Amino acid sequence: MSDTPTTKQLGTEKLLWGIVLAVVTFWLFAGTAGTVAPDMMADINSTGDHIDASSLNLAVSLTGLFSGLFMVLFGGLADKMGRVRITLAGVVLNAVGSLLLVFASGAAALPLLLVGRAIQGLGAAAIMPASMALVKAYWDGKGRQRAVSMWSIGSWGGSGLAAIFGGTVVQFVGWRGIFIASVLISAVAFVMIMGTPENKVVTQRTRFDVVGLVLFIVGTLGLMIVLLYGSQLGWTSWLTLLLAVVAVVAYVAFVVWERRQDNPFIDFTLFRNTTFTGATISNFLVNGTIGMLIISQQVIQMAGEKPDGSPYTAFDAGLLSLGYGIFIIAFIRVGEKLLQRFGARKPMIWGSLISIVACLMLMATHVLIGQYAILAIIAYCLFGLGLAFYATPSTDAALTNLPAVQAGSGSGIYKMASTLGGAIGTAVSLAVYYGLMGTRVPDLIVMEGRSDNESLRLAAMVAIGVSLVFLLLAILSIVMTIPKSDGRISPRPQPTPDEEATLIECPTCHGVGKVHAQH
Repeated sequence: MSDTPTTKQLGTEKLLWGIVLAVVTFWLFAGTAGTVAPDMMADINSTGDHIDASSLNLAVSLTGLFSGLFMVLFGGLADKMGRVRITLAGVVLNAVGSLLLVFASGAAALPLLLVGRAIQGLGAAAIMPASMALVKAYWDGKGRQRAVSMWSIGSWGGSGLAAIFGGTVVQFVGWRGIFIASVLISAVAFVMIMGTPENKVVTQRTRFDVVGLVLFIVGTLGLMIVLLYGSQLGWTSWLTLLLAVVAVVAYVAFVVWERRQDNPFIDFTLFRNTTFTGATISNFLVNGTIGMLIISQQVIQMAGEKPDGSPYTAFDAGLLSLGYGIFIIAFIRVGEKLLQRFGARKPMIWGSLISIVACLMLMATHVLIGQYAILAIIAYCLFGLGLAFYATPSTDAALTNLPAVQAGSGSGIYKMASTLGGAIGTAVSLAVYYGLMGTRVPDLIVMEGRSDNESLRLAAMVAIGVSLVFLLLAILSIVMTIPKSDGRISPRPQPTPDEEATLIECPTCHGVGKVHAQH
């Protein structure tokens, strides 16, 4: 069933750091594009009008969209073709995509940006599930929990530092320096992972579920277009309604089709495990709260002025969020210790509750900008702390409850929930934010300071409240699905694919038992 050697031979520091660097190439480097988009457009258009804002926004969003749409596909390929091989392929794809961005200029700027960002998304779709499956396959017990923490530092920590990292590089080097560094880090990650013994599940060749993938892409694209452009097109316009109907029909057809397939694009049998289901749903919802970071950063820049009367820049707003990334990185290992002491359920709930406090502080857009900046600094630190408590317990809960033969596919679903959760949560928050601009402030809310931006601050207050709803639903999901545990017993080692073969149903014998050699 597998060509995997013993676990102790594979869980090395070199491999772990190679995986962390591979993960960083997406979350820290590719993730900065949204922050540096204005500088990218200004630089590219310095020799003429080569790209407009709407085209650049499309390029920025392509990476997250492509990674979410194709993550399950690459997770399944990792199971069949090899998790090391797919991880390395993802690293190469990211380097190629980053290189195209470096050379984006002149008349070729737009196609290079679009293709480069799409390839970066495909790279992330390969790296995330394949590297997570390697963590499960090559580490056990507390070693696996540490490896998960390090993986989480690369993802959560990378995303936490993306804003300040991007702003700093743009100010002192230029935006192309971000993607040059991405190419170099990809090369280092490739060398560190290369040579690792392969890990895969040997199964009978089956035809890939192309119809399922297409239906899922159509449904997701329809949903995203409605969320992102519904306010511009008009929520009741025929085009918006048509896109909504297409999305709903595609999703319904997708579910019906998948349930009838022997080799589905998304294996719904994984969701029979309530712990995996709860960890995945809460992961989707918690990642959706990134919208409150984006909205609060925008309202600081759009509605605030510094004491000298100058407006807040993206770099200034990024500095305010520095504590967010620092707290994630500093406390992720604490989340790991909490997992070992209390189990997954309590730290996941505590992390969500801390994030709720941060959300409530960021919703206080009615105060003066000087007061709000202080609240934002504290709130960003608390947000990072809450995510740090949540990250490792949630990931470990999902991984521990996955059969080894489905680790790649299941990891793909879990990480797809992260990416699409962030994309959809951001889209909903921005739709509310821009949709409410111009709304009259009710008498119940007293806005301090300037009166010319009251509508904007009200819109931000409600839009950040979307994240509050997400967090409450995440806690509900955790309470209903994640089992109680005191965490004092060390996690049981996970069976290897060879060991799990003893529990696989034999199609010839119509029973459960050890797979016979001739099969």
